[in-house]
Amino acid sequence: SRPYTPMKGALSTVWFDRYKISNDCPEHIESIDFMCQGLTDLINDEIKNGIAKNRILIGGFSMGGGMAMHLAYRFHQDLAGVFALSSFLNKDSAVYQALKRNESVLPELFQCHGTADELVLYSWGEETNKMLKSLGVSTSFHTFPNLHHELSRTEIEKLKNWIVKKLPFEAAKTN
Repeated sequence: SRPYTPMKGALSTVWFDRYKISNDCPEHIESIDFMCQGLTDLINDEIKNGIAKNRILIGGFSMGGGMAMHLAYRFHQDLAGVFALSSFLNKDSAVYQALKRNESVLPELFQCHGTADELVLYSWGEETNKMLKSLGVSTSFHTFPNLHHELSRTEIEKLKNWIVKKLPFEAAKTN
């Protein structure tokens, strides 16, 4: 739990703080970077346990997708991919600034958004996707008519198919 400004500072289980739920304000970069450090520790633990970094996907729903985009495109550009469901980045995101300086191959982005989302507007997700694409990210954007700020079975099935394609089964190595 952390104090969450949009809830007048009440404690909430959110990935990071926001000044407001909007794409046209500054990011609360201190709380984003703090969480990125903790999530980097998790990634490093997986690598120490034998998982190749290019076989790690990260992603999430709403703030979780935003967090995943920060983590991958600012700090771990050698991951297998990123998914962001009903998510967005602010217009002047630190992610965009980092990608303007990037020259390497970036993790592919799988993104979904419902057209009836009233919390995270569809246009914010669409704008995020277009901006990332313009900065060299290979993206796919899946639109779900009449879907609110929620998940649908079809969306989860599309995500599953993308994951299976990105990370095909590796047969056990035998000596």
